[in-house]
Amino acid sequence: MIALLLAPVYILINFYVVRWMIRWMGACHHFFQTFAFRAVFVGFYIFLATTLLTGFLIKKPPMLHRVLKNIGNYFLGTFLYIILVVIIVDLGRLVLKYIFHVSWVHYRITFVITGALCAILIVTASIYGIFHAWDLKTTPYEVKVDKEVEGMKSLKIVLLADTHFGYSVGRHHAAQLVKKINEEKPDLVCFAGDIFDNEYDAIQFPEDVKNSLKSIQAKYGVYACWGNHDLNEPILAGFTFGGNEDHNDPRMEQMLKDANIHLLNDESVLIDDKFYLVGRRDYSRAKKVEDGRLTPAQLTEGLDQSKPVIFIDHQPKELQETADAGADLDLCGHTHDGQMFPGNLTIHLFWENPCGYLKKGDMHNIVTSGVGIWGPNMRVGTDSEICSITVNFR
Repeated sequence: MIALLLAPVYILINFYVVRWMIRWMGACHHFFQTFAFRAVFVGFYIFLATTLLTGFLIKKPPMLHRVLKNIGNYFLGTFLYIILVVIIVDLGRLVLKYIFHVSWVHYRITFVITGALCAILIVTASIYGIFHAWDLKTTPYEVKVDKEVEGMKSLKIVLLADTHFGYSVGRHHAAQLVKKINEEKPDLVCFAGDIFDNEYDAIQFPEDVKNSLKSIQAKYGVYACWGNHDLNEPILAGFTFGGNEDHNDPRMEQMLKDANIHLLNDESVLIDDKFYLVGRRDYSRAKKVEDGRLTPAQLTEGLDQSKPVIFIDHQPKELQETADAGADLDLCGHTHDGQMFPGNLTIHLFWENPCGYLKKGDMHNIVTSGVGIWGPNMRVGTDSEICSITVNFR
C-alpha cells in the first residue's frame, strides 16, 4: 500500500529531474533542443526509471528478468545522487536569485557550467560507488573477556554479515570472500545474518557459491544466524509484497548444511567445552516465519557463565538486555553502516551502535558494515568488510 501511495511522488520527482536535464542539455548545444533527440532521451530515461517495476513484474525469460533487476539496482543508486545534487543546486539557485539577487545566476554560461559540474559529480560518485562496493577490506578488533579458558589464551573470530547472495552478489564475490576469510586463519567464523537476498532463485550459480563457502577453513567451524532477508519475499524498491505465502524456502537452509555452515536459530552450542555460541532468531524475520523469539535471558538460562558466552544476532537490538543476560561478546550486522552517503551519517540516528565497537557494561558489541550490498549496487562513504576479532581471555 505504501509503495502505491509513493508511486506518484516517484513520477513527479523523475519529471522534475528530466525537466532540468533537458533544459541543461538544450543550453549546451542546439542539437539537444531537437524533438528527435529529446524523444529518444526521454524514452531511454523512462526505460531506466521503470526497470525497478519491470524487473519486479517480468519473470520470464529469466535472463531478461535478471538484466532488468540489475539495471534497476544500478539506476537506483545513481538516481539517489541525481536527486541529492539537483535539489541542493536548485535550492542554491533560488537563494542566490531571490535573497541575494545575484545577477550572474541568470547567465547561460553559469547554467551550462553548473550543470556540467553536477553531471561530473553524479557520474564520479556512481562509478566510484560501483567499484568500491567490491573492494573487500578486513577490519581488525581486539577485546578482552575476563574469564579463564583452560588451554586457550585467545580466540580468533572472523565476523561477516549481509552477503546478500542474489542478483548483485554471486559466485565471484563468494570466492573473493572465502579467500579473505581463510587468509585470517580463524578459529571460528560467524555469519551474522542476511546471507541471502530474499530470493534463492536470484543466485545465478548456487552450486558454485555453495562450494566456495564449503572451503572456509576454521578450527571450530562456521556458524550462522538468520537475518531479515533470509526468507522468500518479493521486494520492490525496498517494499515487501509477501502476502500470505510461505516465507520459508528450504533451499536456503539446505545450502548452509551442504556448505558445512551450522545454523543457530534461537539456540546455543558449547564448543569444545570451552565457550558458548548463541545464535538468535532475527527480530523482523521471527515475526513473519516463527512465533517470535526468545529473550537473551532465556537463551542464557542454564548456561555455565564461567565460560565465555558469544552471541550472534543480525540486528544490533537489545544490547543492554543481551549484556544483562551474561553475554561477553555480541556480533551483529544489518545496518551496512548506511551503505551510501549520506546514509552513513543518518544511520546514527536509528542505532545505538550502527557500526564498529561499543562497550555495554562488561559486554563487547561489534557491528560490521557487511560484505555485500542491498538495493543500489554501490557503496559510497562506507566499506565492504569482514571483521577479524581477537578475543583475549584471562
